[in-house]
Amino acid sequence: MHTMSGVPSPQRDPDVVITHPNRDKPVVQATRATVIVLLLVSAGFVLIVTVGGWDVLESAIPVQIAYIAIYLTLAFYAGRWNRGVLPVAAALAVLLAIFAMVAGPAWFSRDKHGFEEPALDASLLGLLTLLIVPVQILLVAFAMRGFNQGWNVEIERRVGPGGALGADAAANLA
Repeated sequence: MHTMSGVPSPQRDPDVVITHPNRDKPVVQATRATVIVLLLVSAGFVLIVTVGGWDVLESAIPVQIAYIAIYLTLAFYAGRWNRGVLPVAAALAVLLAIFAMVAGPAWFSRDKHGFEEPALDASLLGLLTLLIVPVQILLVAFAMRGFNQGWNVEIERRVGPGGALGADAAANLA
């Protein structure tokens, strides 16, 4: 069987079972869950700040909407054990933390006369914006931890007659 690129696709041996031993470890599952939660919390904070400050946010809205969409996509792929999204999530988290550190104090300075009032209180938006920073720091830490845990490690096990593992598969598991 050939693919459209002309390269033959590998034939799957029905007696070979591919396992991912690192994914069964509780610490790896906890890291994955934490990364997903941090991505979703980050997207939620950015969504609240975007909706709450829609009237006064000028050119930042497309960037914030992009961050929400990208973080939701990264959470989806992290849920599917895709290890490649982790360094991307860490890099984007660093950028978002920088944006939040710069933008947070600006919300608090909107108390003066002459500023348009956002839909949510500016102080609340400032607090939420500043809360994004520690969430991003945690996201960087857990994403890098997950990257080092080897979510992508695969072991091929040969299954013998009756579903028993062959000698080479038993040696791989030890």
